Order: sequence, then C-alpha cells, then structure tokens
Amino acid sequence: MNATESSDATITGHLLDRLHSLGVTHLFGVAGDYNLRMLDEVLAHPGVQWVGTAGELGAAYAADGYARVRGFAALVTTHGVGELSAINGVAGSYAEHVPLLHIAVGPPRSKERDGAVAHHTLGDGDYEHFARAFRQVVCADAVVRPEDGPDEIDRVITTCLRESRPGYLRLPQDVALANAPSPSGALHRPDRHAADQYSLTAFVDAATRRIEAADTVSVLADCLVDRFDGRAELSDLLSAGSLPHAVVVSGKGVVDESAPHYVGLYAGACSDGAVRSAIDDADLLIRAGVRLADTTSGGFTHGYDPDRGISVDPTTASVDGVVFPNVGLPAALAALARLVEGRPTSAASTTTAPHLHRSSSGDNPLSQAYLWQAVGAAVRPDHTVIADQGTPLFGISPRRLPTGARFLAQPVWGSIGYSLPALLGAQLADHSRRGLLLIGDGAAQLTIQELGTLGRLRLTPVIVLVNNDGYTVERALHSPEAAYNDIAPWRWPDLPAALGVPEPLVLTARTEAELDHSLTTAAEVTDRLIFIEARTERDDTPLLLSRFAEIAKRQARKVQ
Repeated sequence: MNATESSDATITGHLLDRLHSLGVTHLFGVAGDYNLRMLDEVLAHPGVQWVGTAGELGAAYAADGYARVRGFAALVTTHGVGELSAINGVAGSYAEHVPLLHIAVGPPRSKERDGAVAHHTLGDGDYEHFARAFRQVVCADAVVRPEDGPDEIDRVITTCLRESRPGYLRLPQDVALANAPSPSGALHRPDRHAADQYSLTAFVDAATRRIEAADTVSVLADCLVDRFDGRAELSDLLSAGSLPHAVVVSGKGVVDESAPHYVGLYAGACSDGAVRSAIDDADLLIRAGVRLADTTSGGFTHGYDPDRGISVDPTTASVDGVVFPNVGLPAALAALARLVEGRPTSAASTTTAPHLHRSSSGDNPLSQAYLWQAVGAAVRPDHTVIADQGTPLFGISPRRLPTGARFLAQPVWGSIGYSLPALLGAQLADHSRRGLLLIGDGAAQLTIQELGTLGRLRLTPVIVLVNNDGYTVERALHSPEAAYNDIAPWRWPDLPAALGVPEPLVLTARTEAELDHSLTTAAEVTDRLIFIEARTERDDTPLLLSRFAEIAKRQARKVQ
C-alpha cells in the first residue's frame, strides 16, 4: 500500500495512487465543470502534477509522448466535447501500441438515472454514446461505480500494461469523490519473460535447425520490441551473433545505430541498396516485433517473404510460418541470442558508411538534403528526437542516431501535428534529456497552441520548423499545384513570444551557413526554448520521400 492510500480514500485518490505507483507523476488534460472537483484532489496529491494543455487533442498526444518514455501515462477530459477532442490521439496510441489511460469525467449518476438533457451530451438521455465510441480504440474500458471502482480501475490499467494499449474510464462526477474500498494490493504487472515451456522448447528446436542451415542471418527490428520490453534481449541477440541488422522507421531507436553491424533504415524498395540486400537477400531473416505497414515498408515493396524466416511477436514466435504460442517477445529473443552466440561474421555483415556532414561557409539556399544532413549531425546522445509525419520524418529517419539518443514518431497512425504535444510529454517524462522537435509548417498549424504550454512550464527544447509553404508530402504524392495543399503563410518567428514562451531564442535559416550557425547556437544555449525556422523550397523533398512518392504514384495508377 502506498503512503497516500488509506481505507477512506476516494475513487480519485485510489486512481492517482495507482498511476503514481506506475511512475506517472504528470496528468495531462483540460479542465471542465464536470471534472473540477476531481482536479482539486489532483492538485492536492503529493506525487502527481496537473498539466493543463491548450486542448484535449494536445493532452492525448502529450500523454502518448510521455508514455513512450516513462512506460505509462494518463489524461483527464470532460464528458462529450472533451473526450471526443481527444479520441484521435487515443486512437493513435492504440495503433502504435502505447499504454495510457483516458479518464472522462461526466454528469453525476442522478442525471444518468433521470435521462436528463445535460450539457456536453447529445441531448437524448443516453450517456453511453461516447464510451461506445472509445471501445473501438482501447483495449479495456469501464464505467466506474463506488462499489467496485478500485477493482475496475485496476482491471483496466492491468490490461493496458499487458497489451501495451490505451484504456478508458467513464467516471461520473459524484463517483470521482465517493469513498473507495480499501485497495486489494499492488497492481499485477505483466511478466514479459513468461513463456509456455513446452512451446518455447519447440520454438528453440525449430529455430536451431533453421539457423544451422543458413549461411547468412540478418535481423529486422520494429517498435514492438520497445513496447514489450525486449530492448535488452534484442541488443544481446545482435551482439552475440554479430548480425547485420536494420530497423523500419517505426522502430527507429530500438537499436544502437552506431553499432558496427547496423546497416541502416529498411523501407522496402525505398531502401539504400546495401540495406535492402542485407535484409531481402539473407538466407534467414529474424524479424523482431515487426509489423508491415505501407508507410514503413515502402508501400509494401519489401523483398522478403513474411511467411519465411523467424518472427518474434509480443506473445508468439514462429519459424517458417509455424506458430509457437505463449512465448513472450523477450523470452524468444533471449533464446535466439543463445543460439547465434559465436556465429562467424559473414560478408553480409558489411555495414553502410555513416552519413557525414560538412558545414557550409557560403550563401547557398537551404535544401532538404543539406537540412537533414546538418540536423542529423547535430543530434546528441542526450537528445529525444521527435519527428512529425511529413518531410521531417522522411528526412531524418535515414540519418544515424548517436548512442543513447531517443527517437519518437507516429508513422503508422500518421496524424500530423502529433509531434509538438508529444514533445511536451517526452520532456516532462525525462527532464535529463533535451527535446529536438522536427516539424513542418502544415503540421505545426494543427497543434501550435501547445507551444504556449511548453513556455508556461519553462521547458527548453530545440524546435526546427520546416517552412516549405504547405503540404509538401501531398504535393509529392499528387497534384503539386492543387489549392488543397496550400496553407496560410504564418509569421512563424513571431509565434513563440505571442504564445507566451518566455525569452525564446528565435532564428531563421534560409541558407546552409545560417542553418549551421543556428544549430551551433542551439547546442550552446540550453536555458531557453530555441525556435529555428528553416526555409526550403516547397517542391524540394528528401530522397526517401521522393522514392516513396514514385512508388505510391505507380501503385495509384494501377488501381485507377
């Protein structure tokens, strides 16, 4: 029992204690009349800090970024108007396997019983509309009642932890303040290393035969390794066998990209030749937590057979399509590490050379190619890099990160504007690291208001905003001159101060030399938020995006 838990605790007190026990020390959300009395308890709690955001969508994105760093997160909204504003962010967490808890506080039970036409409802007396909507994008949900509230809260949170996905609680206003029964003990955390021993033994036998028959073995890794606590076991596997390995963009950061056998980013036919050869031509490909998606596989142009090789997933493992159930991802990776230990390095282990950046002293206009070379070279081991969907993600993802750097992106859900609030969450989750946000002008216009939240909390990240006059990704994919790819030309340098950021350092880079100067200044000035407006031509695209766009256009022509 936590020090703050007692037999006369309220439902809210029990909930906050549970969150705190999971390392959640910040609670995101927007105040509304239904949740105000609950928020009084939040403010009084010794271990949880309230973080009011400019909007509920920003709160959901911030909770997602926080959970990716801290392991769990929570947000609070009001019924109806608040929770529906957040549902896009929660859906993204579901798609990307990010565990968090959404708490929606609504009218008291008396209004429910009477079917009253309360505000923030649809006016039809049905108080379950929005809970039904959330059931499509969460792994567990509950309507909290005093008699079983703690048990239901624990059930939902435990399911979130087990499945690494969001959960939802509908909490009537009066129930939030009701007394709760005594806690039933500590939360049950999932044992990721658990495995059915019969199934694990059968998997090891099949994997042994497959590995012994292969001349070359390579590894492809994705984000599920991180979400299901297999990062250390993956590292052991890669070092034990000196195996050439790559990541897809959603898995960027799960391996040490400075390691000698890291070959680079794999994106199907969009990949560099050496990377594609190492993955597609391997006699045996071990896939660690890989989910094939159009945005991570170059439009499904991967050259390997998903039904062949060894696949390690959250709760199952397979060898050439034969599935071995109830084998946790860390357990499977640990077993494979023992099997490849001491394996001689083959010619396929040749790595690609890291990209180098040479600073410019001239006034050459800033290009996408130069931009991402320079930004990639500026990443430090203590950076958390957050890249928004668009030219930033396509530009930075092929660049190698230094040992220790973190990387956050949302390529599967792909909701533009995600990264700025996610930066807020990531910074609060780990104050020892500095955020480096990479975002386009179109994406930033969706969530720029959370820049004020960053300023109010006096956070000091570096923000690189790519001003290329609209939706450049969409221009690359279809109709570059179409009006629907245009956006309003904001005066970006004015925004940090206008949104309340105290003493921001604002820089503009139109040339290569100006960008280098801006990035050098950002590294030296650590006590203020740095906002760099990087201006490039609107039709200039990173190489990876150009390759992806060509494939996408060819595929689109085939279905017309």
